[in-house]
Amino acid sequence: MHRFKLSLRFPKSISSSYRAIHDKTQFDNAGPVASVLKSRAVVRFRGPDTVKFLQGLLTKDVRRFGEAVGEKTSTLATPNLPTASEAPMYAALLTPQGRFLYDFFLYAPPRPDTKLDKTGSGPGPDPDEALELFADVDASVLDELLSTLKKYRLRSKVDIENMAEELYCWQRFGGNLSEKSFSVEEPEAASVGWGAGVDPAGMSASHGGPLGWQWFEDPRLDCLGFRGIFPSNTTPPLVEADKETDDQNYLLWRIENGVAEGSTEIPKGEAIPLEYNLVGLNAISFDKGCYVGQELVARTHHRGVIRKRLLPLRFVKDSGEEAEQEVAPGSEVIDSVSKKKVGTITTQLGCRGLGVLRLDEAFKGSSTLTIQGQKDIKVEAIRPHWWPAEWLQEPQHQSAAV
Repeated sequence: MHRFKLSLRFPKSISSSYRAIHDKTQFDNAGPVASVLKSRAVVRFRGPDTVKFLQGLLTKDVRRFGEAVGEKTSTLATPNLPTASEAPMYAALLTPQGRFLYDFFLYAPPRPDTKLDKTGSGPGPDPDEALELFADVDASVLDELLSTLKKYRLRSKVDIENMAEELYCWQRFGGNLSEKSFSVEEPEAASVGWGAGVDPAGMSASHGGPLGWQWFEDPRLDCLGFRGIFPSNTTPPLVEADKETDDQNYLLWRIENGVAEGSTEIPKGEAIPLEYNLVGLNAISFDKGCYVGQELVARTHHRGVIRKRLLPLRFVKDSGEEAEQEVAPGSEVIDSVSKKKVGTITTQLGCRGLGVLRLDEAFKGSSTLTIQGQKDIKVEAIRPHWWPAEWLQEPQHQSAAV
């Protein structure tokens, strides 16, 4: 089976060139790899109204970023010991009509009073220092997103700053990472995290900097690996020179797991969040207060029936060969027997893709799905392994999970 190959034995100078993988098993066996995500940009929120501002906009309850540090994480400002770092959060901003606009991965540095000063011998900065949150967002809509946020800001005391030049977003995935890790923070990197005291040896070993950025489990799914934001002039901890790969391989990894990201793969102003599985990706809270677009999301959820969902797809020709680069986003999927529309392709890479399809047609047990106007190309729908059983009202024959 031909897919995008991932060559892991190449110098860093060409690590950004496009590579492809034969199959997921080979990718897993190769060990974890990392990509800097050019499709994402980092934004900083800073000010006393930061949490209140985001709480009224986003689909998740962000109040925990403003709460006192709990007991489960050490707050001791001790060199080489991880300080209290909140796990990142995945959330979305919707239109007033409940349609998707932008997604956010929110990160919070530790509180100033949990850190030592630069000498490591005294308390850190003023504990009353204004709260800071960072978010990685879709870079292709960055200017528009910043403009939208500033319109909502009104008199809120929060500064919104573009940090795209200073900070990069990275993803570490593959190699059965999720099966080896059981903490919110990457275990191997936990001792060199956001940084209490300064341990030069530890910092050197981690390739980190004084800010002490670190890896966290992806807040959506364990199978997606680890995510983090790091200074643009450094290589993150645990990224070996021969294990840095192009972000197209991360895109393929997401496609195979049935996960869309950003305002292109999740069509801005059109997508219904529940059809794009945002509940299963931990992006929506149903017990927080009001937020923009809440009414439609809550009504759809409590009705309990989602007839269409985003699915990973495979494209093959009548001959059995994989259809490489022959299907375009926006193409319609139809049932070749009934001629009825089943859904639409949203994302494509090689012979793989994502599409929003009617579940009763996608998994009815017969291979009758094809592309409108391309009858020689068959569409195979795949049920992701992480899906809850209740998402399929009447489970029927399904393709093997990716």
